[in-house]
Amino acid sequence: MPIAATGELIADAAARRGAVAAFNVITLEHAEAIVEGAEAAGSPVILQISENAVKYHGGRLRPLARAAHESARAAAVPVALHLDHVHSPGLLHQAAECGFSSAMFDAARLPYAENVAATRAAVVWAHGAGLWLEAELGQVGGKNGQAPLDAHAPGARTDPEEALAYVAATGVDALAVAVGTSHAMTSRDARIDHGLLARLQDAVPVPLVLHGSSGASDEELGRAVAGGITKVNIGTALNIAMTGAIRERLAQDERGVDPRAYLAQGRDAMARTVSRLISVLPAPSARAA
Repeated sequence: MPIAATGELIADAAARRGAVAAFNVITLEHAEAIVEGAEAAGSPVILQISENAVKYHGGRLRPLARAAHESARAAAVPVALHLDHVHSPGLLHQAAECGFSSAMFDAARLPYAENVAATRAAVVWAHGAGLWLEAELGQVGGKNGQAPLDAHAPGARTDPEEALAYVAATGVDALAVAVGTSHAMTSRDARIDHGLLARLQDAVPVPLVLHGSSGASDEELGRAVAGGITKVNIGTALNIAMTGAIRERLAQDERGVDPRAYLAQGRDAMARTVSRLISVLPAPSARAA
């Protein structure tokens, strides 16, 4: 199946008042598991590679991108490739040549004016290269000398009026918002501010994205999608599943040395997690893409 475009999957999800799940890829096993889980769920999916994952692979994007690309191309459901949490313009500029149809440019830690300028430059480049571009806005600083907070800092919340101004100034295609979730949560007790999400949905004219979704319960994720979230980013949940399965396998076979045995168990656990999490989202059918 031809690789899907992120923007098209998001637009279709928004039209159907659903959401597309976007899962982080760190290894080949992640990519294979995500595709397998999406096929089991009969749903489109987004494979996303973060700048941190690229750093883990020695700063080289192309090898992992190629693995994700081939996994996506062989999938029985629409799969898009997304470059996530990019701080470096140099890395962003590799996106198109490596097969990505979208990227998320992260300038949230910069003072507001610098954030806008950097993100606007990223948008101009991305649109010129045919890419859809996401950004995020946590909490603008400047009041009483306060620094800006990115969308994952404890207590950060995105202000609807600031978000509207930010989208207008930058021209981004989607906005990740701070409504109560946080990256790298290993518990699922995050409480989403659904009232704030409703105000953001009313104010912001582009699709809204939820980062840190591993920390939210199934019920919270379902409510967030019903409230306007159209892209749900998930990473830590896969790592919890993979690590737990590998630990279990190694505990059962302390003398084993073949990584295929425990990596296969980890991959299977991730695939089941992908399928289950997709099932709790009001996601569009794979036939729609």
